[in-house]
Amino acid sequence: MNNNNRKNGGIVRNTFMWILLAIVVVIGINWFVSNNHSNVDKISYSSLMTKLKDGDIKTVTMQPSDSLLTVTGEYTHPKKVETNSVIGNTTQEVTHFQSYVIPTDTVVKTLQNTASDKDVKVNVIQASSSGMWLSLLSPILTIIVMVGIFWLLMGGMGSRGGGGAGNPMSFGKSRAKQQDAKTSKVRFADVAGSEEEKQELVEVVDFLKNPKKYHDLGARIPAGVLLEGPPGTGKTLLAKAVAGEAGVPFYSISGSDFVEMFVGVGASRVRDLFENAKKTAPSIVFIDEIDAVGRQRGAGLGGGNDEREQTLNQLLVEMDGFQDNNDSVIVIAATNRSDVLDPALLRPGRFDRKVLVGAPDVKGREAVLRVHAKNKPFSDDVDLAVVAQQTPGFVGADLENVLNEAALVAARRNKTVIDASDIDEAEDRVIAGPAKKDKKVSEKERETVAYHEAGHTIVGLVLSNANTVHKVTIVPRGRAGGYMIALPKEDQFLLSKEDMMENLAGLMGGRTAEEVIYGRITTGASNDFEQATRIARGMVTQYGMSDKLGPISYEGDHAVFIGRDYGQTKTYSEATAVAIDEEVRSIVAEAHEQAREIIESHREQHKAIAMALLKYETLDARQIMSLYKTGKMPNEVTSDETLEPKDFEQTLADKNDFTNINIFKDEKSENDDEVSENPNSETNQSENPEN
Repeated sequence: MNNNNRKNGGIVRNTFMWILLAIVVVIGINWFVSNNHSNVDKISYSSLMTKLKDGDIKTVTMQPSDSLLTVTGEYTHPKKVETNSVIGNTTQEVTHFQSYVIPTDTVVKTLQNTASDKDVKVNVIQASSSGMWLSLLSPILTIIVMVGIFWLLMGGMGSRGGGGAGNPMSFGKSRAKQQDAKTSKVRFADVAGSEEEKQELVEVVDFLKNPKKYHDLGARIPAGVLLEGPPGTGKTLLAKAVAGEAGVPFYSISGSDFVEMFVGVGASRVRDLFENAKKTAPSIVFIDEIDAVGRQRGAGLGGGNDEREQTLNQLLVEMDGFQDNNDSVIVIAATNRSDVLDPALLRPGRFDRKVLVGAPDVKGREAVLRVHAKNKPFSDDVDLAVVAQQTPGFVGADLENVLNEAALVAARRNKTVIDASDIDEAEDRVIAGPAKKDKKVSEKERETVAYHEAGHTIVGLVLSNANTVHKVTIVPRGRAGGYMIALPKEDQFLLSKEDMMENLAGLMGGRTAEEVIYGRITTGASNDFEQATRIARGMVTQYGMSDKLGPISYEGDHAVFIGRDYGQTKTYSEATAVAIDEEVRSIVAEAHEQAREIIESHREQHKAIAMALLKYETLDARQIMSLYKTGKMPNEVTSDETLEPKDFEQTLADKNDFTNINIFKDEKSENDDEVSENPNSETNQSENPEN
């Protein structure tokens, strides 16, 4: 309906503008024709009679018009006339004249008699009706122009959608869009991987449809539900499903739509939004990205933003104010920065429920993949359960992107169905970017990258009991010159100190391999150190895993909010800060030494994997394990060769391993600060030695 209104309003406005333009053109032409007489001498009645008596006039034409008589004619000989203009006085020759006289009987008779005496031909023509129409059209045109200008300034008198969003006189009106089951095609069946979160909203919808069941038990439905979580987890999708399932008016608006350049507009829009919602109660109000308007009050270098705070104050009042008349209006909000919201907004009575919409587990990922795979043809070798296992840490948006990229890859390869190789390529594209197989790489650079990635692989094989090295490649992809992926055998949400130390050792494997093989180092491990430092610092300052500093939290894990954190002093002394730095350095050095021991004791396996990478460029899990255990590719292994692991691995078999997907990339150092991470992933980028 809004689209139709906008379309009809646009047609009306265009038609009006064309009509107005046509009127202006007609009037302009008429004025130009009637007034552009640069060669006409305008004379008085007395001068007319004098020239007529002197025989200077050749012809005379009389035409009645309104209360005057217009007398025009032609001179016998051209006359020089002086005219005044903005550029000064000028003289020009004219051949015609024009005069206005009062049409009395005496004047007309005298004029005719004089002309007859001088043998001057007199013509009389009928009065023109254009003067009357012009006199009538002039005020009408003025009114039309004024109305048109006012109409355009008012945005087509509210013909635009969104509550008169283009009308300056309706700044205080809410821009919320009302939706229902017809406008929203998303249902709860389309939301997968968030069953518990979905149940919270199913209960809200059920209350609006069957309130008696809850009132009989004395239950009070939550006034608000806050959906929080990282981007891409499906918060807005859940709200769309509520709009499709609720069967009641559903108002959706963004947090930024409340704030305008005019003071007081935000609060007015909040009032208008809730007034409309109360008129159509029971109803649901959805505010997306509520952190744009709900940030903590009083925060900021200048004491905060008064306009935004007024908007927030009005929102607080509407959700749970003095007047208790909005029981049937439920507010659902979504944000990925709940840590910056005002505490008054989060208290019970306003947002009673806070639903964390996080990354799905392996079962949830499979369910999400099945939802997005409904309209895509797959070959028999595609197992979505395996794809779910290969994508730990991926959220719903990532999984949808993987299947979409797989479909694009299949189309690029002129296939009619999507097979496993297409999905494998799509995963690589999502993780590391498109492949650059034609990129020119020197042999020295390829060898450095191969040993670097082989170092990550060896450490991952030795220290990973729960992890499986899934793939390693030296094919440039995106910004990376190569990478290694290690997948967990099962999802794990708690990391032990041993797990994190092994993760650190894996990150240090690339740099250590360069030191052991070449005796020199490159800039390629800069991102390795960045991630290793972050993990080690978290162990010391957040998780209490330092024997020297003890189980104390020195730093929080929340994102920095300048308005809240600016100017706050540290909670520990300078001596403690020095101790923290020393402990972080010690932990990273310990992981570095552990990686060195592993590579030194597995030189043959390390070299075999590096040589295979130089030859084949990409190795899968089966090929990597065969090279690690036998030193040969699977098709080169004979039946009498054993596939037992090395002794050093058995000595570490009782240790826990990585629980995250580890993607070790070899990348140019200038892009080291541009690393894409999943919530459950560790990404190591090292420089492409091309530099």
